[in-house]
Amino acid sequence: MSAQMLSGRRAWWLAGFFLLLLNSAYLGAFATASAFYYAQVTLHIVGGAVLGVTALRFLVRHRAVPDGWGIAAGPLLVALVTGAALTWTGATRPWRWLLYTHIAASVLGVLPVLLGLLVRPFGRRAARESRLGDAALPGATLMRVAVVVTLVAMVGSIVYVSRHGAVRRASYRIQNPAVVPTSMFEEGAGPNGPFFPSSANTNRNGVIPSNFFMTSKDCARCHKEIYDEWNESAHHFASFNNQWYRKSIEYMQDVVGTQPSKWCAGCHDHAVFFNGRFDTPIKQQIDTPEAQNGLSCTSCHAITHVGSSMGNGDFVIEYPPLHDLAVSDQPLLRWAHDKLLALDPQPHRETFMKPFMTEQTSEYCSSCHKVHLDVPVNGYRWIRGFNDYDNWQASGVSGMGARAFYYPAKSSGCGDCHMPKVASTDPSAKDGRHKSHRFAAANTALPFVNGHANQMKAVQSFLKDGQVSVDVFGLVRTPGGQVLEERQLAGAEPRLNSTFAVGEESMHFGAGSAVVTTPVEVVAPLDKAQPALRRGESVRLEVVVRTRKVGHFFPGGTVDGHEVWVELEAVDSKGRTIMHSGKVADEGRGRVETGAHFYKSLMLDAEGNPINKRNAWAARSVAYVRLVPPGAADTIHYRLDVPPDAGDTITLTARINYRKFNWWNTQWAFAGVRDPQHRDVRLSKDYDNGRWVFTGDTSKVSGKVKEIPNLPITVMAESRTTLKVVDATAPLPADAPVVTQAVRERWNDYGIGLLLQGDLKGAEGAFLKVTQAEPGYADGWVNVARARLNEGNVDGATQMLQRALTIDPRLAKTHFFLGQAARALGDYDTAITHLREAARQYPRDRVVRNQLGRVLFLKRQYAAAITEFKVALDVDPEDLQAHYNLMLCYQGMGQTDLAARERTLYERFKADESAQAITGDFRRLNPDDNNERQSVHEHRTFTPFPADAASSGQTTVATSAPAAPPTRLGPAPRRAAAPARPTPLAARAPSPAKVESPE
Repeated sequence: MSAQMLSGRRAWWLAGFFLLLLNSAYLGAFATASAFYYAQVTLHIVGGAVLGVTALRFLVRHRAVPDGWGIAAGPLLVALVTGAALTWTGATRPWRWLLYTHIAASVLGVLPVLLGLLVRPFGRRAARESRLGDAALPGATLMRVAVVVTLVAMVGSIVYVSRHGAVRRASYRIQNPAVVPTSMFEEGAGPNGPFFPSSANTNRNGVIPSNFFMTSKDCARCHKEIYDEWNESAHHFASFNNQWYRKSIEYMQDVVGTQPSKWCAGCHDHAVFFNGRFDTPIKQQIDTPEAQNGLSCTSCHAITHVGSSMGNGDFVIEYPPLHDLAVSDQPLLRWAHDKLLALDPQPHRETFMKPFMTEQTSEYCSSCHKVHLDVPVNGYRWIRGFNDYDNWQASGVSGMGARAFYYPAKSSGCGDCHMPKVASTDPSAKDGRHKSHRFAAANTALPFVNGHANQMKAVQSFLKDGQVSVDVFGLVRTPGGQVLEERQLAGAEPRLNSTFAVGEESMHFGAGSAVVTTPVEVVAPLDKAQPALRRGESVRLEVVVRTRKVGHFFPGGTVDGHEVWVELEAVDSKGRTIMHSGKVADEGRGRVETGAHFYKSLMLDAEGNPINKRNAWAARSVAYVRLVPPGAADTIHYRLDVPPDAGDTITLTARINYRKFNWWNTQWAFAGVRDPQHRDVRLSKDYDNGRWVFTGDTSKVSGKVKEIPNLPITVMAESRTTLKVVDATAPLPADAPVVTQAVRERWNDYGIGLLLQGDLKGAEGAFLKVTQAEPGYADGWVNVARARLNEGNVDGATQMLQRALTIDPRLAKTHFFLGQAARALGDYDTAITHLREAARQYPRDRVVRNQLGRVLFLKRQYAAAITEFKVALDVDPEDLQAHYNLMLCYQGMGQTDLAARERTLYERFKADESAQAITGDFRRLNPDDNNERQSVHEHRTFTPFPADAASSGQTTVATSAPAAPPTRLGPAPRRAAAPARPTPLAARAPSPAKVESPE
């Protein structure tokens, strides 16, 4: 270029060129969803087009490239062509390669020109040679300034972009609070916030218009495939378009008012909640579009901050800029929005895809998939509700747990399982796939009543995809009915006040006691050992359930509201069913027999009535809770009495059945009304002893099915084996367990199930079989040590751990349990060495941190101990052990104020042991539930359904309990004090005539 370029139109062109470069630097650095930004996008297109066309006219007219621009002509021509193409295609992910080509060509073309302009002489000699003479000098100076400013802007843009990702991730990172709330009044925006007691809030700390949550169809203009998936998902039907949820909230508001129900609305009812209308009972607005809206696209994607992993809707949601333009009633404005978004989708992406959505997915999901209740909701105290986060975080599935029984090949989070990648042509698709927004998990009820076949297929396929397995594993020739001794586990700790199970986030996986059993020979695996049965013999069958692809407890979610049970059926060669546990009444359409092995939480209200109306706010005690941790197992015992006239073979079939929701709750949700014959109803926020009849009008229920639905039962896993039967006097073939490497894992699963139910001797025997089957499997020796440590046999455990250490010196769980053994022996320095090695490998295992802190506390190294306990609280601010030990540390240091605060937190989260008195009458009246409560127990064939006689349709109220309790293997029921106001729990089982009690 020469000084001639500084004159006339060429000077204006050059000025436009510099402005376009500055515009590009701005667009590259600041992807903000604002009118100004998109004005710059428009100017970029218009300016590039004008400059490009005029440059092409110059080339055509002069048939020459200006001096100094020759090397740049090719790249700039590519930039011009790709820029023109982008105005047509947009810069969405499928066309990202075109955008990168445009940027690369622009940089390759612009840099030589700018550097050339910077070093080219523009002194007096050059000016005299030009037609302008000395008049060109100011212009030359101005050009140099422009070049320098442009280069600085471009470099600054690159530097900003290089740091932007890290800065953005840090600013949106989910971090637990350093100061733990001592009550629900300190959570969220507090009692003066508009949405209390939910922790959810808006960025303006006030209401936002409901239409913000009612515009998902507008998202479908670009994301049609994703919209269609969401449209059938449980998220879409999370509000009052879900009859089960609708009935529970209507009931809740009738009993305790609207304010406590906001605790639910923060995660379920955004369109009718964030607009400030939840103070009005939902019955008065049930037919409004807001109430029937469900969770929308913006319910998740407009969240800008998650305050912690404590759940309860601890997030902030923002009404984003340009949303009104996106959903405008004016077609031209909508077109302009969509076109600009396609041209530069980065602001849209950064607005609706925060870093925590992909990098901290599980913490993000925990905001609604982990809950606790407290005084503002239940009028009682803090109590853990359902919790799908903590057990995942502490497990091997997350890759953060040091003590898992099994580890997957690759750690995974919520989105890896529930949002799998599917083939896609969506603009957001990467490599032809996007994350499914069906959120397939376990809810088969909603697609059933809504007629969504694709969603039903997705959910049932997910349930059947090897999530769990069942194994008809073994046989024990021992009589039933023993009463066994139960005692506390060695090293037992205070228990969290929870209606949910506790897994690897506790020292003993939630096991609270040990059961002293007599060692027995287990003939297993049955399909390999092939033992025979004698006619007239009574044997114990061992069935093992294993979680394989489940990242949290199985089942998860609201485990008081659905039915998951193991069914075992024994059929002889004559076709006769000789044993059946887990049978379903009414040919599979009714309730499950009460003697089945269930996976659920059976909560009770203050008068011992079951929590069966999703009324968790009334829960005061737990009769039992049984769930299977991720990467773990449960062992179930069945009693099989072989008839004297049994056939020549008996086929045993075990199934894991899943029904969402449970039978009673479905009847109640669709047609439940108060029994008009029950006049002495006692009802308060603490209890409800009223009977219900299922005769209500179903014509206006939510969903397409306008009657009580017959919900599907999904068989998640099945196992079958056949055994020979011989005469009572015939000699049996030698019973010998098969112990080979091929069955090592099955023995290990069996032992895990026994260990978690407290059968320490049985578990030790199974794990010794594991070491025999595969001596080089370090976990086998570690698991033997686990059983011995729980029993208090520290020396025996240490021997096993030393064997494991020689096999795998780095195995973190070995170091952890060696630390436990050393601590028990008083060798604190050795304990610290081993525990620090476990913590080095798994820095976010809070049990490791707590145990390390405990040993440091015992050495009176209070400051170091406090550091460890605070690390544990960074993982979970509600960790009971950390608060207990911090209280002791601060007391030891004389810091009474801090000690008092930690005591308050400890007492807030600690279990209310006296609440178990509530279970006394219930357990006496319900022997099957009492049997299930025992950590080690047996199941027999089902007791005939009390209401079977009413199958013809006669109105019958069933009796309170089966005729006779099953024989159990386990401790005798311990009598508990009766509740203050005992309630006769009559009519526990419903009749098909739709007459029912509290259950």
